[in-house]
Amino acid sequence: MSYHLSKKKLRILEFLLIGVLFGLIEDVIAVKAVSDAIINPRVILTILAVAVPFAIVSELIVDHPKFWTAIRLHRPEEEENERNRRE
Repeated sequence: MSYHLSKKKLRILEFLLIGVLFGLIEDVIAVKAVSDAIINPRVILTILAVAVPFAIVSELIVDHPKFWTAIRLHRPEEEENERNRRE
């Protein structure tokens, strides 16, 4: 059986998995490493409150295919490809 995800569903899944889950994990590690805080539901909710906005910016806005063209910048790899085409 083959599953096909639309681009929109794939981006939302990527946002949830990479942006929120990995952000939560790395922030829990950071809190545990630098403080004496006990990781409990309140700490997790606080971390999520901080991680979700950053995940939105990084995964849904900056990683959007049209982001770089919308602000009229080229991705570094596009500049390199363009340079190679000229040579």
